Amino acid sequence: MYQVIGEYGYSIEHILMVDIIPDPAVRTAMNEINAAQRLQLASVYKGEAEKVLQVKRAEAEAESKYLGGVGVARQRQAITDGLRENILDFSHKVEGTSAKEVMDLIMITQYFDTIKDLGNSSKNTTVFIPHGPGHVRDIGEQIRNGLMEASTAQINVE
Repeated sequence: MYQVIGEYGYSIEHILMVDIIPDPAVRTAMNEINAAQRLQLASVYKGEAEKVLQVKRAEAEAESKYLGGVGVARQRQAITDGLRENILDFSHKVEGTSAKEVMDLIMITQYFDTIKDLGNSSKNTTVFIPHGPGHVRDIGEQIRNGLMEASTAQINVE
């Protein structure tokens, strides 16, 4: 092209190109490359977002379990404090009773309340529970032994 124009006395020094229009196949290929890069970047962002969500869910579950444990511990402490106050109050009001006798009375009451609750529950059709004065004493001893073993185990762990 330069040679053709040169025959007429013209020479081209610089050309200002304003709009380049490549072949349609080249444009399609360039658009596909661009779309693939954007999809790849979007999948990376999506993966990072899912990772953050899983971490936050795990943190929330751990916090929930921790707070549930704190609630149970506080509930047990309140029950223990209430029992202690009841035992002391009862043993002071009724002359000649010891804390052990009051505790036995409370455990028998709890035992009968449990039997009543089991009987009133519509979910239970048949429950076999050994019953009699000797069994109540055995249950009381088992509870006391369990509490003493738990206390000993806790002291050994600390």
